[in-house]
Amino acid sequence: MSDSLTDNLSRLTHQNDRLNIGTPLSVLAAEYPGKVVFSSSFSFEDQVITHEIFSKGIDIEIFTLDTGRLFAETYSVWNSTIEKYNARINAYYPDAADLQAFVAAKGPNAFYASVDNRKSCCHIRKVEPLRRALAGKAVWITGLRAEHSANRQDLPMVEWDEANQVIKYHPILHWTTEEVKQYIRQHQVPYNPLHDKGFVSIGCAPCTRAIKPGEDFRAGRWWWEDASKKECGLHTHAAPVELKA
Repeated sequence: MSDSLTDNLSRLTHQNDRLNIGTPLSVLAAEYPGKVVFSSSFSFEDQVITHEIFSKGIDIEIFTLDTGRLFAETYSVWNSTIEKYNARINAYYPDAADLQAFVAAKGPNAFYASVDNRKSCCHIRKVEPLRRALAGKAVWITGLRAEHSANRQDLPMVEWDEANQVIKYHPILHWTTEEVKQYIRQHQVPYNPLHDKGFVSIGCAPCTRAIKPGEDFRAGRWWWEDASKKECGLHTHAAPVELKA
């Protein structure tokens, strides 16, 4: 990342400007034409960024990972999103041979049996398709927020993803949940109705449940596992890209 772009992102993502995400997204798109992508799971957060990209005509490709085990509601909001913006969202799918071999050997619900099985399933359905989606790209935009989990409290807005060899940028990292919801209401953005039923982090249907009042944000994901193991391998955090003050 060039020093000038680093300076721009540092200024544009300053605490006072943190709700203005369209401008830094446009800066990235101009700096890396055709090489900036945004991954959406159609969550509250991702729908905010999708609205910014589509409504402002920012040249950033949006893609999603269709694991084959998503909720019906997720497919519904996916469809309503492309209808609202008359725009394309690219989908990446698991390798058919790898998935067939895994299910044949382990069974369709093997992820409940062990952490290793679950991680293998996540790798086939998410991690490997993600690598294909990011191949040849320079910047990966995400909808991660600091409120999502304790280990994201100190996450930098710009970091280097060593596994995928891309810059990762988290434009709404410091938005509050209420700010996200207010944005959705204000701009009448389609959203997943499961959010209204206690679902916070929405992934594959067999691996996601609603959370109870007072439960941690991640309690609804892989609830049968130890809390320390609740990662699917999509987001690994290593050396950040330093931003100048």
